Amino acid sequence: MNRLQLIGQIQQKKSFLCVGLDTDLAKIPKHLQQQPNAIFAFNKAIVDATKDYCVAYKINTAFYESLGLKGWEAMEQTLHYIPKTHFTIADAKRGDIGNTSAQYAKTFFETLPFDAVTVAPYMGEDSVRPFLEYPGKFTIVLGLTSNAGANDFQKLVVRHTHDDLSLVPSIIEPNRETYLYEYLLKKIAGWGTPDNLMFVVGATKARDLAAIRDIIPNNFLLVPGVGAQGGSLQEVAKYGLNKDCGLLVNASRAVIYASQGEDFEAAATAAAKEYSQEMAGYL
Repeated sequence: MNRLQLIGQIQQKKSFLCVGLDTDLAKIPKHLQQQPNAIFAFNKAIVDATKDYCVAYKINTAFYESLGLKGWEAMEQTLHYIPKTHFTIADAKRGDIGNTSAQYAKTFFETLPFDAVTVAPYMGEDSVRPFLEYPGKFTIVLGLTSNAGANDFQKLVVRHTHDDLSLVPSIIEPNRETYLYEYLLKKIAGWGTPDNLMFVVGATKARDLAAIRDIIPNNFLLVPGVGAQGGSLQEVAKYGLNKDCGLLVNASRAVIYASQGEDFEAAATAAAKEYSQEMAGYL
């Protein structure tokens, strides 16, 4: 799915909801846990329950990789079950030297035909570039994340002066303090375009979105942290929306575990519908 198709789905549904399939076998309803393919059975039901109210699904690969071969099979089955009208994200947070990243890109864009994959940029451009080489696919780079440890590095202040040009390259204005994540966003935005590059910005950092939009006004942002992590959808929309919407707001536990009883499908529908209706008011 390309950018224009994604925007079209958002406009048609008046929703920018992404449902996160962070499926934990221990948390799915007990009546499903004994099924031979419990993970897929649960995911299939969640997709059926939410597809009318969301435009994307994000599969957190850790929950599947931890189960070995059966987990990978369930992930592949889930991916192929998601309607083609929906944007699919592998939340894998990959990133390594170039030849290794090329294999990761092949995994999530060819073997498993996701529309997008999340990538950690710490190793630099050559670790991200192989993902960007796939036409029609999106690389979603970690920008400002929602976890408490984000402040350990992402909000370090860096300074570039005329006397020390080696500290921060010239895309940052001289004598201006900036956060490391701001430099990262501005630098990486030049490696691709809004047609193949998105960024992760946590909903718990919503007030930083205004400054982020000054740096990357046109890129889509994948925004986790609404719901169970306490992020405000209203603030995310206030500071993050652009002319094309430019947001995919992810909700995982708040939707898929809205109930752990036999009514889990109805509860997931209700939760997704509530998010969608609120989003319609912001578009």
